[in-house]
Amino acid sequence: MKKLESTWYNMALVLTGIAVVAGAALGYVNSMTAPTIQAIKAQQEKDAEMEVLAGQEGTAVKVSDPKGFGGTLTVMVGLAPNGTVLGYKVLESSETPGLGAKAQEWFQKGQKGDIIGKQAGNLTVSKDGGEVDAITASTITSRAFLRCINAAYKTLSESTADGKSGASQQAGEPNNNI
Repeated sequence: MKKLESTWYNMALVLTGIAVVAGAALGYVNSMTAPTIQAIKAQQEKDAEMEVLAGQEGTAVKVSDPKGFGGTLTVMVGLAPNGTVLGYKVLESSETPGLGAKAQEWFQKGQKGDIIGKQAGNLTVSKDGGEVDAITASTITSRAFLRCINAAYKTLSESTADGKSGASQQAGEPNNNI
């Protein structure tokens, strides 16, 4: 076999061929793994619902806020019928490791920003005049997290008024999923 001459055209042609083959391989792998990934996410959400309710009477609401420091923050929130927070679990987060990623623990019972047992709906960080301590050096993440908690309460209130159950919402946006 004759060696290809080292020209810009030949290099571009070879690189394009490699990119097409790699792209096709990635597309194939994605199509093969997508159903498994969806099943795992569904199971994680189901497990999160059980965890945030911890056997108590209430409703689990999945809420997302696109204005976290690193992007969208998705939280499963357990709320009692009266709107108090029973528990929460961060499902998806792109927050800074070691800072904003602390949201999973920071707001739990007995921690600095404890919101468990508090009335949801108007929770705000102390920097904004509220009573919840923000994660140190992560006020933007803390605000996004509390918007999720408050949006879960709003979703619960609206679904209760409409007589519907089960909900998910984008924080600060209308909920059409109930």
